[in-house]
Amino acid sequence: MPDFKIATGRSNLPLAKKVAKSLGVSLADTSIKNFSDGEIWVKYNENVRGVDLYILQSTFAPTDNIFELLMLIDAAKRASASRVTAVIPYYGYARQDRKDQPRVAITSKLLANLLVRAGADRVITIDLHSSQIQGFFDIPLDNLYASNVLVNAINKMGVMNPTLASPDVGGVRTARAYAKRLDGDLVLVDKRRSGHNQSEVMNIIGEVEGKDIVILDDMIDTGGTFVGAAEGLKAAGAKRIIGVCVHPVFSGPAIEKIEKSDAIDNMIVTDTIPLREKSKKITVVSVADLLAEAIIRTHDNRSVSSLFEIER
Repeated sequence: MPDFKIATGRSNLPLAKKVAKSLGVSLADTSIKNFSDGEIWVKYNENVRGVDLYILQSTFAPTDNIFELLMLIDAAKRASASRVTAVIPYYGYARQDRKDQPRVAITSKLLANLLVRAGADRVITIDLHSSQIQGFFDIPLDNLYASNVLVNAINKMGVMNPTLASPDVGGVRTARAYAKRLDGDLVLVDKRRSGHNQSEVMNIIGEVEGKDIVILDDMIDTGGTFVGAAEGLKAAGAKRIIGVCVHPVFSGPAIEKIEKSDAIDNMIVTDTIPLREKSKKITVVSVADLLAEAIIRTHDNRSVSSLFEIER
């Protein structure tokens, strides 16, 4: 029997089961319940004393998912687990990573503080919204990239020499790395945001006419920015447009917007967040093997640097 265990909260049980299967283990037996007023209660139903424990939980809305993770960490530390690693496929509240206005919270730092104070010894996550968040932690953090999974999915769609598009300036570095791996060109969609979850395409930098375009983003929330970028590229003469997104937050009518958009031919997303509803346009690829590899390397004290390949 391995001397590590995988536990999970309720935010993404299907992914946790895939990770456990990839590692050849069963999920730790836990009980998670809600009192009638919504208060959460957690318990480990098996011994975790001296165990190298990995707790998998994405922290998308509602905030119950965050508190559930914190409680699982606290319970494990009080049960004398030797090391507790929070495996967070999607690190929520990451968009608020700086004080860009007066009197606002920096929630990505706040969540980092909460995880450390709860007792996490290490964090494993995928495609942080911004790399600087790694510096908010006083414990080791491994920021993995879903690039291998997504590049393979793009290749399976038969897209030859695609042009990679970033929907904003912040994603240029990642889009450039994907373009290099896919032997494609790079274009930039310049946008200006008028408010939260609202944006307007202003200009397209680069040649797109008659080309297959892959629009790449780390996350899609309401879908307005992404669909707007796709429609701008289509209007500029793009031939085929495939959307690629690591974290499908897809709040509100996002999936409906993607379904109705004539500009987007297909979407590829990962399972860091479970889809609320299915769509014929959306293909889901799993990051389970990526997380499993990171877990076993961490447990064996081996390097995980090869899993950061997209930044090279």
